[in-house]
Amino acid sequence: MREDQAVRALWMSLPEAREFGALALFGETYGEQVRVVEIGGEWSRELCGGTHVRGSAQIGPLALTGESSVGSGSRRVEAVVSLEGFRYLARERDLVRQLADLLKTPQDGLVERVSGMLARQREAERELAELRGAQTLAAAGDLAAAAREVGGVQLVTGSPAGLSGGDLRGLVLDVRGRLGTERPAAVVLASESEGKVALVAAVNPVAQERGLSANDLLKAAAGPVGGRGGGKADVAQGGGTDPAGIPAALAAVEQALQA
Repeated sequence: MREDQAVRALWMSLPEAREFGALALFGETYGEQVRVVEIGGEWSRELCGGTHVRGSAQIGPLALTGESSVGSGSRRVEAVVSLEGFRYLARERDLVRQLADLLKTPQDGLVERVSGMLARQREAERELAELRGAQTLAAAGDLAAAAREVGGVQLVTGSPAGLSGGDLRGLVLDVRGRLGTERPAAVVLASESEGKVALVAAVNPVAQERGLSANDLLKAAAGPVGGRGGGKADVAQGGGTDPAGIPAALAAVEQALQA
């Protein structure tokens, strides 16, 4: 506000404040005397116990910096004013200039340019997800074809790289489905991603009837990779911190079946 409205504080009783037209939460508890702050005469009158400027021009520009919830039905608004307001707006202007230079686009075209970049990113992520799905499907076929019999159970073990826990789980269930339901089958896979190990084990219903549990197989595999996990008899999932132990983890699964 460029016009310098005078600010003054007045003390009066609560009924007088109401009659004076002061804004307040009158459901709150106040003392016999209340402090009313007036800005520019009738322009603004409210109950306030805090400090105030001597004139409205001292406030200068106001730049909102944050907004959050402080309770049911209450919001907290944060802002900077005066010289700090000027500094905040100057930093924002400098940031816009840097972004425009970086993206080689006029400042008034930044929103359109960034929107286009985000749309292309989403499309690339969608294509990547489809590619991963196709690769997972191909891997499932190869893994199922490599099943071998251990202790009367069709066993598939392997260590496809770079899969998250969710992707690995999907792959394990796909392989288990390809092994059919007529003979006992178990699938245990481990995958290293960013220095961590994801583990998933699954057995089919026929194997469960023989007393085989995916949870037991997972526990056998978790030790060598420094991990842990759990689940149910049909599917169990976990993780570890030692990718070097993956071969030993898969060997431990085979040993568990042989035992």
